[in-house]
Amino acid sequence: MAKVISSSRAVEITVLSGENLQIDRRSIKKNAFVVVRSNGGSDFRSTEIDTNGGSNPNWNEKLVLEFPVQAAALTVEVYCKTMTGVRIVGTATVPISDFSGGYLPDNHLHFLSYRLRDRKSERNGTINLSVKTKFPAAPDYRSCANSSSSSKATVVGVPVGKHHSSDVVTGVPIWST
Repeated sequence: MAKVISSSRAVEITVLSGENLQIDRRSIKKNAFVVVRSNGGSDFRSTEIDTNGGSNPNWNEKLVLEFPVQAAALTVEVYCKTMTGVRIVGTATVPISDFSGGYLPDNHLHFLSYRLRDRKSERNGTINLSVKTKFPAAPDYRSCANSSSSSKATVVGVPVGKHHSSDVVTGVPIWST
């Protein structure tokens, strides 16, 4: 079986809610929203503005983001729209290792909570998320092997057989004594 190498992976982040959000040590009244981005790329997504939640907003909004394979973390930024402009409430950095790899499968749904830090690096509320790594459908290796070089996926393997040049096999040699 060939292994398909991809330069990115899709991550589904559901921004659930925030708790005890403040600006200048005062609870925010309304208009909070969240921006999620990877620290290894320029792709980002944002939630709608919660106009009713005050310092404990509820978004329950699903965002799908493409992460470069080399990305080590995602950044979650909470903002508040005020009469004077948009102000940052706090930021949290979520290591990819918190929801990818380890003992659970990558497509497992993880519920996570992180402490937000304001511009002065002081604690400033909590953000609640669920995160799941999304995988594309199993590729058709024959179409990958026959596709043009502009394809995003690369097939790694050794061609086998005389008549089926698109078949690919991989393996590990086993030495016996």
